[in-house]
Amino acid sequence: MKINEILGFILEVAPLSLQESYDNCGLIVGDPDAQVNKVLLCIDVTEAVVNEAVEKKCELIISHHPIIFKGLKRLTPASHVERVVLLAIRNNISIAAMHTNLDNSIQGVNKKIADILGLKQQKILQPSHGILKKLITFCPESHVENVRNAIFEAGAGQIGQYDYCSFNTKGIGTFRAGNEANPFVGEIGKLQYEAESRIETIMPAYLTQRVIRAMVEAHPYEEVAYDLYPLENSFDSVGAGMFGNFENSLTEREFLDLVMELFGTPVLRHSPFTGKLIQKVAVCGGSGAFLLPAAMKAKADVFLTADAKYHDFFETENSILFVDAGHYETEQFTKELIADILRKKIPNFAVLFSEVNTNAVGYYFKSKS
Repeated sequence: MKINEILGFILEVAPLSLQESYDNCGLIVGDPDAQVNKVLLCIDVTEAVVNEAVEKKCELIISHHPIIFKGLKRLTPASHVERVVLLAIRNNISIAAMHTNLDNSIQGVNKKIADILGLKQQKILQPSHGILKKLITFCPESHVENVRNAIFEAGAGQIGQYDYCSFNTKGIGTFRAGNEANPFVGEIGKLQYEAESRIETIMPAYLTQRVIRAMVEAHPYEEVAYDLYPLENSFDSVGAGMFGNFENSLTEREFLDLVMELFGTPVLRHSPFTGKLIQKVAVCGGSGAFLLPAAMKAKADVFLTADAKYHDFFETENSILFVDAGHYETEQFTKELIADILRKKIPNFAVLFSEVNTNAVGYYFKSKS
């Protein structure tokens, strides 16, 4: 199977358009048309991971964190990034990353964390803006149902928990076919008045090409008239973080014990206890301290993330428990997430987990004597 086909399955869930401006997702090293028999999944790409891929005969590595964040001006053994890239090229190993595009997907990293915790009624914590577009097209009455359904099946018309959403008005369209035209209705050179419906719906911008293609294929007209408008509405299927609820509330200490058990973090940093029971939980894998105000606005009882600074803990104002569980620890399940996506699409394909511990943070405990 080709690399671009494999990555395409993941990009259906987390399109590259969802990545942050600073990020570098997608294929980083390699030929998108190269054939692959095995994939190795990891959180970070190190020289040890590339050597592991060689040993296990995996032609493609898919990591969560990109090995190249910034542009490289040279390829020498001067840094670990350059050494990794050189080693991969020498061994014909391709490298791809699925980072903030997977963070911002409603089916991505934060949903995986919420599932691990057993949270119900999951929602995006900070929905994105500027993702949506409005599509308007005009269709003869005889084909309205076909065209509308084609648009919906391509992914348009989703508003919250509702799909197949549209607004339709009837009117009269006019057109005159030119000499080289092949009109579906009307005659060449004659002004045609046709009973049509105006179909309005919305869609995420990353589905634009797919929706337009489906609409044109279903539409009977030789030339399909349509309008596209950018919208500022928030889109609750894309964004940062996630929150949900426990079926049964926990004490703050019970919650911390649960996190240590599920995430394997030997030490948790947290703000002062509030004395409240934990019912609503906000989460963000990796560096998510910027979402603390959103978690407080959502009235979460606890916010679980990583990489919090000292002064971030003061911002809780004793209204929420703020927990730093470690960057690697909160993102470690991304390998399982990517594996689940690929195995659902290509169940017989070889998807392996890296056995290299790439967590760059260690924990030291003074031994008791």
